[in-house]
Amino acid sequence: MTQVTENKAFAFYFDASRCNGCKGCQVSCLDGRGLSLDRNFRRVYEYGGGTFSKNADGTMDQSSFAYYASVSCNHCEKPACTAACPTGAMHKKANGIVAVHDDICIGCNSCAEACPYDAPQLDKTRGKMTKCDGCFERLEFGLKPFCVQSCSQRALDCGTVAELQAKYGGAPGIGHIAPLPDAGITQPNLLIRAAKCSRPTGDTNGSVLNPNEV
Repeated sequence: MTQVTENKAFAFYFDASRCNGCKGCQVSCLDGRGLSLDRNFRRVYEYGGGTFSKNADGTMDQSSFAYYASVSCNHCEKPACTAACPTGAMHKKANGIVAVHDDICIGCNSCAEACPYDAPQLDKTRGKMTKCDGCFERLEFGLKPFCVQSCSQRALDCGTVAELQAKYGGAPGIGHIAPLPDAGITQPNLLIRAAKCSRPTGDTNGSVLNPNEV
């Protein structure tokens, strides 16, 4: 367990060893936020791979693996989206949450192209960028985001980085798993507990098994 810091930025926690891929977090986000089906603020990746081989005696050896990764905006310390935004619409608030100033967003999609987590989602009807904002309205009333509240396996949680470190151990961005990108790119405020079969970032032995959903 790493030493707890005083980082008070908002962060998510994900436990891959608990996630059963039910996608309740994804559905509750869509429903709670009133999103169209083409805007998924949270997505559940199914990642798997491995091989089977037959031995001379007829028995089989296998190295197959599969697990899930629930991902949304990670409200990064160095968000690529804010750096790419030409108007300043995409910005980082004092509490660490990355949000969009709707009135000055021009829908240019620069933030979406820059984000390695595909977090910004364009509202094509309005021509405005949207994304996970941590359900900050709910946080103000002491409620958890829809995705965290609906997780039946308690694989998701949120809080400040310091709170989550104290509760679960680890450090933000450490322990990233495939298919997520290198945490060093944007320094995401995301703590991950890997499953036994999880593969590290950059793994080439597996692939995303549900590309049409994410």
